[in-house]
Amino acid sequence: MQTQFPFKPALLALCTAAAFAATPACAAGMSKAEYSAAKDRIGADYKLAKASCDRLSGNGKDVCEEEAEAKEKVAKAELEAAYTGKPGDRAKVAEVKADTTYEVAKERCDDLAGNAKDVCVQEAKAAHTKARADAKLVSATGKAQMEARDEKREANYKVEAEKCDALAGDAKSTCVADAKARYGKS
Repeated sequence: MQTQFPFKPALLALCTAAAFAATPACAAGMSKAEYSAAKDRIGADYKLAKASCDRLSGNGKDVCEEEAEAKEKVAKAELEAAYTGKPGDRAKVAEVKADTTYEVAKERCDDLAGNAKDVCVQEAKAAHTKARADAKLVSATGKAQMEARDEKREANYKVEAEKCDALAGDAKSTCVADAKARYGKS
């Protein structure tokens, strides 16, 4: 007879991997006021979710509270990534999702005893390790993409600058200034 655990590690890993794809790819042009309002909404949602846990007791209440806290942490990380657009903040979202999923899974294991609990905790740890590794991969991929984009921009700038060398006087100055502006050179 196979023991049923309160969560499925494969499902946990799949959900964590899917969460990477939902991470914002760039800043959404959010104003400071919008950012502040979104942060306030996250806090209010957390308080509401935590208050709904009060009707529960025992480990069910603990799991509910852990889930509420996890949702808040993930929402804050996603908001920060959307606001700043920094690759480091986007990578942090994946890490926060991995860590909070692990914390919730560990809390669910508290309902079990003996070997079933030990297996549950080990499965949660394994899923967490895999998710953290995936987060590192996402981060490394993002850095490589940025470097490649920068190299392409530099190469394109050099081509434009070389084309400007065929010109003289004000036309050359204007051409160089345009190329610098287009490719982010000062």
